[in-house]
This record gives sequence, C-alpha cells and structure tokens, in this order.
Amino acid sequence: MSSEAKKFDIIIVGGGSIGLTMAASLVKFGSDLKIAILDKAEFVAPADSRSSALAFGVTRIFETLGIWEEMLKTSNPIDKMKITDSGKNDISRPVFLNFEGEITPNNPFAFMVPNNTTMKALLKLVKGKVSFFSKAEIKTFESDNFSAKLILKSGELLQAPLIIGADGAKSMMRQIANISTIGHEYGQSGVVTTISHEKPHFNTAYEHFRPNGPFASLPLPNNRSSLVWSEKTAQAEILRDMKHSELEGKIEEVMGHVLGRVKIEEKVMAFPLRLQVAKQFFAPRLALIGDAAHVMHPITGQGMNFGLKDVAALSEILIEAMRLGRDIGASDVLEDYQNWRRYDVAMMGFATESLNRLFSNDIAPIRAIRDVGLGMVEKMPFVKDQLISHAAAISNKEPRLLRGLPI
Repeated sequence: MSSEAKKFDIIIVGGGSIGLTMAASLVKFGSDLKIAILDKAEFVAPADSRSSALAFGVTRIFETLGIWEEMLKTSNPIDKMKITDSGKNDISRPVFLNFEGEITPNNPFAFMVPNNTTMKALLKLVKGKVSFFSKAEIKTFESDNFSAKLILKSGELLQAPLIIGADGAKSMMRQIANISTIGHEYGQSGVVTTISHEKPHFNTAYEHFRPNGPFASLPLPNNRSSLVWSEKTAQAEILRDMKHSELEGKIEEVMGHVLGRVKIEEKVMAFPLRLQVAKQFFAPRLALIGDAAHVMHPITGQGMNFGLKDVAALSEILIEAMRLGRDIGASDVLEDYQNWRRYDVAMMGFATESLNRLFSNDIAPIRAIRDVGLGMVEKMPFVKDQLISHAAAISNKEPRLLRGLPI
C-alpha cells in the first residue's frame, strides 16, 4: 500500500451520468475544487442507444452547465403523453388520459435523451478538471472527525473531507458504511429495447397499463421509440429471449398497433424491478445520491430525474457550506441534504408503489374505479397542469439548478 495519501476536496465513487453531473456541478460552481472520480469500469460513453426521459426542470441543470444545446441535437421532445388501460385480452386501447402542451413557451415537459449523449457531453466537460481513477476497486473506507479515506485494492490511498456514493443500486459505499435499505422485489422485470416504426410518433409518449405491469413507448428521433415493458419476471425472460420477428408482433399487439409495424433496433434486455430506499442518505463523511440512495419502479419514469435532483440539492448545500467556511463532510451539512431530499423520495416511492399495485392487475371492479378516476382527471385541466408541473420538476422550492439558476 502507498504510504502517502492522494488528497482531494471531494471524492465521487461512480462514474455514470449521476456521478459525472455531480462532478461537473462542483467544478462549475466550486472554487478550484480538487475532485476525484472512481469507477470499476473505464470512463467511456455506453455503446448502446438506450435513452432516459429527462423532465424539463432537470434539463435546466445541463443548460446551466453549458452542455444542453449540444445534448439537444440528438434528443427528442415529449410534447404529449397518452395513458391507456386495457385487460389481458382487450383488442382496443382506449385513451383515458391525455397530457399535452408546453410547460413554458417553446419548451415541452420532457425530453428523451440518449444516455451516450449525456455521458459524452459530461466527460468532455470535466476532462482535465478532475482526476479519473478507472478500474478502481475499493478495499476499505474509513472516516474520522476530519477526513475520509479510501484504500483501493491497487494499494492506493485516497483522502478527502467528503466521499459521495454514486455507485448504483448495489452501492459498495452504502454497504461498507452499513447503511441498510427498506423495500422489496416486485416480481417484475423491465424489458427494454429500441424500435423503429411504420407510423410517426408525433413526439408522443404512450403508457399502456396492463395486468402484469405498464408498457411505455417514448419518442426518439428518426421515427424510433424507446420501450420499457414491465412484466412478471418469468414472462419478461421469455420476451427477452424471443426471436425478434415474434417479439415485434407482440409489441405491435400490446401497443394496439398505434405505431403500425415495428422493428427491433437494439439488443433486448431485462432488468429486475424493486423498491429500495436507503434508511439514511448519509453516514459520517459520506453522502449517497442516485440509485445508491433510492431505486423505484419505472412506472412514472422518474429514476434518472430523481438522481439528478439529488445532484442539484447536494451541490447547492455543499457549495454554500464551503462559502460559509463550514466542514462539508460534517453530519449537520449532510443532514441538510437528507432533509431536503428524503420527503420527495418518500412521496415518489409511495406513488410508484401505489400506482403499480393499482394498475398491475386485471380485477374488473378495480379497473372500473381507476378508469373513472383517470376520466375525472382528464376533465380537470387544473389538476392535469399541477401533475405536469410536478413531473416536470418546476417549482420555486426546487434547488437552484432545477430553476436554471447558478449556485
């Protein structure tokens, strides 16, 4: 082991979009901060074309960082959303709820952004401004009243007042810090892929509520859409391994043929779905963000958005603490971050849990009640506007980056 520690102001564990956005925010608004980013893999943009739905408020983070204009070139706006509810054997897909219109002049409520576009823009932004440690495996984590230390399996010793865990749902940092989680498996998996289709999507996202889970298609450029199909795990594995020609027919059927004939353009993958929330978002000299802190059902499409909201909140708290001369790794500073984010996360966790239970069944009386409820919301413009504003992360209570303001 190296006897001399490499010292930094902040060390970020996890080099995905969340960790890199955290680094970019600190570099942009911090004063000559020395930042390190560690990851088990190489720091490269993913080769696949999977995309994420970014709420309008979240895109303001990238606008404030100065990279949104570049990201926008390969992104697709979501101008409309149509929600349907159908049973297992229903042929038609009646629309019960429509969302459409601009959240602000010339701005839709969300954009579909390729994950590799986001990663490329962030890597370019922080290159030369942070220290990268790729293929880095953590052996131990220690903390005291003044700093935290990471000992890598390579023998390197890294030291900083604060470690930020952005290392995903199976977070090593969360486990080393003995932070437990609450939640459960859904018994569902999300089947994801990209399709091209015969008919134009007109920048419309569709969410078809089905007995075993929701099926969402989200608009991409060049007459393509990103699919997230939630199914019981055993069925999801069958779909994943199915011949493309057969699966394409099933996709057309589930979508009610709204986009005509479809063709699978990417590898079909399946990911188990679960609710998982850390009991604490911090430990001594450690803060958790993104999937390391919370994992939710994709029924509302808020996973990436909530991770980026963590980034906006933690960035603001840390930079303001620095300006006041406070110890950024102190528990009172990190507790401010937890207090800001925990209620929002808890409410979204409850919402996704409730929606999944309400819609992932084919019980006729429940279907009737929920469809009446959807129909009532459809006839209440004010309620719809409030739902859209919340989903778009537009509020004066949001962190400054989500309001397009510098820290």
